[in-house]
Amino acid sequence: MSLLYGLVTGIVFGVLLQKAQILRYDKQIGALRLIDMTIIKFMLSAIVVASIGIYLFKDIGLIKLSVKPASTGAQLFGGTLFGIGWGLLGYCPGTAAGALGEGRIDGLWGIFGMLCGAALFATVYPIVKAHIINIGEYGKITLPQVLGISHWIVIALLAVASILLFFFLERKKL
Repeated sequence: MSLLYGLVTGIVFGVLLQKAQILRYDKQIGALRLIDMTIIKFMLSAIVVASIGIYLFKDIGLIKLSVKPASTGAQLFGGTLFGIGWGLLGYCPGTAAGALGEGRIDGLWGIFGMLCGAALFATVYPIVKAHIINIGEYGKITLPQVLGISHWIVIALLAVASILLFFFLERKKL
């Protein structure tokens, strides 16, 4: 049943990506150039909604969170690779697949690059694990744990900050 939920939510998310025009190359480049904040607004909205849903399900006992260890080295390494790929291609992994689904062949290069990158990463993973991933290891922590406050306070602050950012971006026509 959980696979069916995943399929349905994935389809809904994909439709929303398409309807919001997030899959368009010009929107991707606009985000990278900080002149079109459509993607930022879309993803921040998704993060707020998902945070509410996930923690609501956790609090009523429908799901159990599996927190992964936090590592500065892993975040910097992964974020750098992601940023380089996004900058070179003009699509992030999800939008490359979505663009291909819309019939744009340039998304195929992104998928090909992801497969090659995954193979390369699997090859060098022992070196990365030994020398990069362990840098700045903090264990299995969450922001509410670090701050020592309820996750609902963090979510509320994120929601308020997001709304304020949305108003600012709309006023600047971004």
